Amino acid sequence: MRTPLTIRAFAICVAAGAVLQPAQAANEGILGDWARGDGNAQVRIAPCGGALCAINTWIRDVESGEHVGDRLVMKVSGNGSSMSGTAYDPQRKLSYSLQINYAGQSMQTRGCVLAGIICKSISWSRVSR
Repeated sequence: MRTPLTIRAFAICVAAGAVLQPAQAANEGILGDWARGDGNAQVRIAPCGGALCAINTWIRDVESGEHVGDRLVMKVSGNGSSMSGTAYDPQRKLSYSLQINYAGQSMQTRGCVLAGIICKSISWSRVSR
């Protein structure tokens, strides 16, 4: 059975998959639409203010606490294929550490809470629109 905190960490990674940094040039490859590896969510990653946001565009099971329109605000840095930083979930008022690895049409995100004690990794695939 999953605890509420584990579910929230999972939801954050979902929205994240999470992912990004204010300097758009380094992140253009990660911008766009992504499907979570388990098939339960899709997000659009786009600039928002001085950060990047992952916004839920489709959720299969809203009982998980995720909804279309939920967003994750990400401030990350690094090279184009590996980034790290923080993510903020305004719906839950929680902050997470975030790692992103990107290669072509796939992305792997890892979000952690409680100083890295609870972490969740998510695989993503680019969605063609």
